[in-house]
Amino acid sequence: MFQSVFPTSIISLVPSQTELLHYLGLRDEVVGITKFCVHPPEWFQSKPRIGGTKTLNFEKIAALQPDLILGNKEENERAQIEELQRHYRVWISDVANLPEALDMIGEVGQLTGKVEQARMLVKDIETAFQTLSENTTKPRRAAYFIWRKPYMVAASGTFIHDMMQRAGFENVFGHLQRYPEIGLDALVAAAPEVILLSSEPYPFAEKHMAAFREVCPQAHIQIVDGEMFSWYGSRLLRAPAYFHQLQEMLKIA
Repeated sequence: MFQSVFPTSIISLVPSQTELLHYLGLRDEVVGITKFCVHPPEWFQSKPRIGGTKTLNFEKIAALQPDLILGNKEENERAQIEELQRHYRVWISDVANLPEALDMIGEVGQLTGKVEQARMLVKDIETAFQTLSENTTKPRRAAYFIWRKPYMVAASGTFIHDMMQRAGFENVFGHLQRYPEIGLDALVAAAPEVILLSSEPYPFAEKHMAAFREVCPQAHIQIVDGEMFSWYGSRLLRAPAYFHQLQEMLKIA
């Protein structure tokens, strides 16, 4: 009788998928993570790090002898992934919206022998987002900044764009693609009601608000948790409650 053999030596090249592996209970199986895999904290402190998401250390990876490497089309460099594929079993996700994130969770569950855990997680995430949609009011026009010098925003075709819509925002740069550079003149012309400054990948802080306040004095400027808008693993369980809290805060701002 055929018996499936699941991986026992996994390397994750994607922070949100690292957190997902922990949620699924793969504590011993995960042998390597990136320097950006900060969740869970105990893994960040104890698991071997194999470089950054786009700066992989191939010697460290080889030393860990992985039987499965999990990457992502957007977060990892194509040339580095192709090099890994010459030597290892590599699985690549491609996530640009919530349905694709849920599919990814299910596939990771199948790959790792955690089908039931993944199925329950997907069900709970779907329930949380359904509750959010039932309580979402008229969308507010918003711009979501991910980078400074140059300023860059999240536009259509991105997971952040999908999360913005589900969180009750209309992306004023939704007519553009991916992560375009935006001048402050373009921001003024877009006239957003809300300007969202993400905590990652660029760590926007209160000191950065003045430049936006000067050109868009009528807009509400808010620092937001970038992980809630861009991490597409088990953190999605917490995102709907965060989005609801954010909308409630904007109502009284």
